[in-house]
Amino acid sequence: MAKPKALILTGYGINCDEETRFSFEIAGADATILHINDIIENKSILNSYQIFAFPGGFSYGDDTGSGKALANKIKHNMYDEMMSFINRDTLMIGICNGFQVMVNLGIVPGLSKPIGNVEASLEHNATFRFQCRWVDLIINPHSNCVFTKGIERLHIPVAHGEGNFVASQQIINTLIKNNQIIMQYIKPDGSFAQGQFPYNPNGSIMDIAAISDTTGRIMGMMPHPERHIYFMQRDDWTYAREMSKRQNKEIPQYGEGLQIFKNAVNYYK
Repeated sequence: MAKPKALILTGYGINCDEETRFSFEIAGADATILHINDIIENKSILNSYQIFAFPGGFSYGDDTGSGKALANKIKHNMYDEMMSFINRDTLMIGICNGFQVMVNLGIVPGLSKPIGNVEASLEHNATFRFQCRWVDLIINPHSNCVFTKGIERLHIPVAHGEGNFVASQQIINTLIKNNQIIMQYIKPDGSFAQGQFPYNPNGSIMDIAAISDTTGRIMGMMPHPERHIYFMQRDDWTYAREMSKRQNKEIPQYGEGLQIFKNAVNYYK
């Protein structure tokens, strides 16, 4: 069976495109990096892809707010084509800055139809500082999210200054009802962070780290799965390696973040 084709967006200030492409390729996809300007010049190229990824970074320097400038560029130049892509049997993921872009486009949580109304925001971290650290996440077992199928927990890094998820109580209630809250920050013992720093690195309401649309085919997340593709990328890999040896367990080659990308590829098998 042919490999699914993944389009990795790049542009001014995006800096995780290569890692995201590599992650999809390791997972078994045919991944290509395309600049936003090239896509706008040839919008029909979206028809050739099954997966679209908004990588992390600082698009347009985040000068007008995280993800807002890139979201506006898409909205004013290729909104119809983007909606056409979404309405097919496709997948879309936004990581960190990519999540911010998707929120500003109204792609997630995407509760009102037609898609495009901004229903949430990602504000400055509660610490008012850029946070770069490893976090623990619990995955909602009741969600229909394609990307997290079969995953119970994740240990992956965050690196952002505006990751504080904010929405009205009405929106939050709907997300809970629809099981659209996909990942939440937890403490190492498995209990919810309950907003406590550093386990919740940004102050997000309900410790929200990732949400999806109602179909489960579109997910936005603040943590970076593409930065934990190999086991040795872990912050505690030497300790984990030693514990595996003492317990006569096989030392894994790959990291926990890879399964996110594998699930996307497996969706088309």
